[in-house]
Amino acid sequence: MINRTTILIADDHQMVIDGLQSMLAQDEQYQIVGQANNGQIAYEMLAAEPEKYQLLLTDISMPLLTGTQLCKMVKSQFPHVQVLILSMYNNAPAVKEAVMAEADGYILKNAGRTELLQALHRITNGGTYFSQDIVPIIYNQYNKQKIQDEQLAQLSAREKEVLGLIVKECTSEEIAEKLFISKKTVDNHRQHLLEKTNCKSTVGLVKFAIKSGLE
Repeated sequence: MINRTTILIADDHQMVIDGLQSMLAQDEQYQIVGQANNGQIAYEMLAAEPEKYQLLLTDISMPLLTGTQLCKMVKSQFPHVQVLILSMYNNAPAVKEAVMAEADGYILKNAGRTELLQALHRITNGGTYFSQDIVPIIYNQYNKQKIQDEQLAQLSAREKEVLGLIVKECTSEEIAEKLFISKKTVDNHRQHLLEKTNCKSTVGLVKFAIKSGLE
């Protein structure tokens, strides 16, 4: 007897749920044992019977709990459950959210049955699967983060102090007073910060600091 992977589907469009059920109905490896029309219901179903489900197929955009919020909760509380996100979105913010939520995979809703089964096979065998349209986005995000980390590593402890105070909207005079240095020294630090981070303005420095977690 085949040991089938049990699946919970979460999507606020019944047509999508019906389509997934139709795609998987003839495959002996997978069994859909639950469905939910929003993230909150899906979470409650998992919480009530966590041992019932091995895999969660979830939309990224749903009421009450988004797919990424649901994924974070599942990975935190039910780590045995693998998560494949299905989405219409192939933009960087959506993909980054999914990766940060530790999703095991991400495919677009225009994918066919072949790609869905490929993703499920890869994930249930301990791997990950991201659509070919998604891979360049992940790579670009990684490169951007790597560059930003390298830029952050170039900053001295004093420059980080100055940057932190810039984020708090302190003027050069206020920064000088707080750090017991001259305004000219503060201005020099500002210039070095702009050069090292490739920013063109104070606004750019603030954005850099926030992205780097220095706010």
